[in-house]
Amino acid sequence: MQRVRLRYTKRGRLRFTSHRDFQRAFERALRRAEVPMAYSAGFTPHPKVSYANAAPTGTASEAEFLEIALTERRDPARLRELLDASLPPGLDVTDAVEAHTSGFADRLTASRWELRMDGVEPAEAERAVRVFLDAPSVEVQRETKKGLRTFDARAAVAALAVKDADAAAGGDRPGPAPCAILRLVVRHVTPAVRPDDVLTGLRTAAGLAPPVPAGVTRLAQGPLDEETGTVTDPLAPDRDATPVATAPGPTA
Repeated sequence: MQRVRLRYTKRGRLRFTSHRDFQRAFERALRRAEVPMAYSAGFTPHPKVSYANAAPTGTASEAEFLEIALTERRDPARLRELLDASLPPGLDVTDAVEAHTSGFADRLTASRWELRMDGVEPAEAERAVRVFLDAPSVEVQRETKKGLRTFDARAAVAALAVKDADAAAGGDRPGPAPCAILRLVVRHVTPAVRPDDVLTGLRTAAGLAPPVPAGVTRLAQGPLDEETGTVTDPLAPDRDATPVATAPGPTA
């Protein structure tokens, strides 16, 4: 009867939540919020929830997306509030729109990431970025379900630059120790190129090796504007679409 698309976050320690753990937490939140979910058919019915391109475990994110199917109409704004209150802090529902278009997953063509590299001088990071971007290709290897794969990390990178530490997500200053902040836009290709693959490429191509693992946060994902290298809002087409007139239903 109604489909609603949600944006949610994984912040702080909750970035270590696996996708399966989040699924369980979200289904509990649906029950607490008394959301009138549609269920699949068969012997073991499940709530109709579609997840789109979840971030790897261990990375924070400001832009995760899912879609739910309801048997009764609900106000998306009120639904967002109820679900957000039913999830633990760090798993926050930040936006909700009624789905008026199809092909949502196809809009997620790129992600914008922030890489916080403690112990790395910005000047050294800038040198490594120039070497990486100037390379025609940067091959890296990663173990996948199909075995060890070799692929070009450079081809997937639409933009890569060093930002001032004050531009870091959350606005926290890194203190007196050196800290380089990288902003990265990666196209969603097959096989997927992840931020850690780009970090491996920076080490392979330019010898950049942070003394501690980089802090990784997905800032956005959605359609990629190839001219500007920016990632735009994938919910905009639904938000801007003219809704179909329906009789008012109960609020969530």
